[in-house]
Amino acid sequence: MDASLEILDHDSQDNNGRENQPFEERTGVFLKQWESQVRPYIEMIDYLRRIGIEKDLALPSIAVVGDQSSGKSSVLEALSGVALPRGSGIVTRCPLELKLRKLNAGSNWTAIISYRDVQETFTDPSQVEGYVRRAQNVLAGDGVGICDELISLEITSPDVCDLTLIDLPGITRVPVKGQPEDIGDQIRRLILKFIEKRETINLVVVPCNVDIATTEALRMAQGVDPNGTRTLAILTKPDLVDKGAEADILQVMQGKVVPLKKGYIMVRCRGQSDINENISLTEATRLETEFFRSHSHFSYLLEEQKVTTRCLATRLTKELVEHIRASLPSLTEQIQIRLSAVRLELRNYGQGPPLEPEKMGAYLSKRILEFSDQISEICRTGASGEGNIYSLLRPVFKQWECHLRNSKASCRP
Repeated sequence: MDASLEILDHDSQDNNGRENQPFEERTGVFLKQWESQVRPYIEMIDYLRRIGIEKDLALPSIAVVGDQSSGKSSVLEALSGVALPRGSGIVTRCPLELKLRKLNAGSNWTAIISYRDVQETFTDPSQVEGYVRRAQNVLAGDGVGICDELISLEITSPDVCDLTLIDLPGITRVPVKGQPEDIGDQIRRLILKFIEKRETINLVVVPCNVDIATTEALRMAQGVDPNGTRTLAILTKPDLVDKGAEADILQVMQGKVVPLKKGYIMVRCRGQSDINENISLTEATRLETEFFRSHSHFSYLLEEQKVTTRCLATRLTKELVEHIRASLPSLTEQIQIRLSAVRLELRNYGQGPPLEPEKMGAYLSKRILEFSDQISEICRTGASGEGNIYSLLRPVFKQWECHLRNSKASCRP
């Protein structure tokens, strides 16, 4: 077993042991070793996506889906440490690739947003929402429409984990003013483009205060992943659970309602009331841990590493890296097959132009003469790759003659 697998296995087998260690020890040497092992995998896939390989091959990724008002934006906000667009109606109007890269303590926060031919760098976290909204307006137009073009937002900071997510528009059923009648179908088609790929881990966000079996996001995930092997569910808004309904939520967490191989994680993120009260993301993280620690029904989930945003971040990084590792043999084979096909096609084009300036003139003269010879041969025999050129042109000339004859009366000397 290589070093990276040992790190992953250690993490899954020794959660309880590390929980009892001092915080400094848990975030010291072990964490640095973890980061050094997982980052190459994530950066490799990001590089392949950046150079356009995803146009031909599906790459391992995590897609975030949820019904409107499921708390999806709040989860991403907690993971990234920045305020993303939120509000009523469709907030995520384009797929947003959120790349989080952890820096050493003391490093400065930096973000790069890219879409189409635009790339902008900024250093103020409070500007993230404005940049994302501006990008969405450019791609999807002003208003409430959607677009399938990708926006890439890379955040480097000491306060994030190494992780890449793709945030997708929230699922809606009823169009609002200014939206086309089929907006719901448009969103579903866009989501399916991502979640139906076998290389995608589907991260489904579901609020605790609704019937999980009826949520559209989970239904779509089950449709493309009926065995639940690549679906992980996040339960949000546990503070809104009705008194007496906590046992039902625990049944969900244990996989007794909708079984999922990757299971469930529960988080309590900032709500709109917390934002109105100016509660920072750091304070919200502390309050989240305190909420679960003091909860009479959910506290034991804290020891099992099944609650809090911190546990979610670690779990997602681990899932993504394992998924990338499992996909590498197939991905390598597909790249080799495509590469062989391209090399074969290139051989059919013959030798390319020389790079040396002194040879370019002779090469161009040779190509012009060859082209001239081919034209002369076609004129002599009429033979071409599409058939006899005279047979092909005869109907065209006949049509042209008829047009001239018909227009004769309208011509005045």
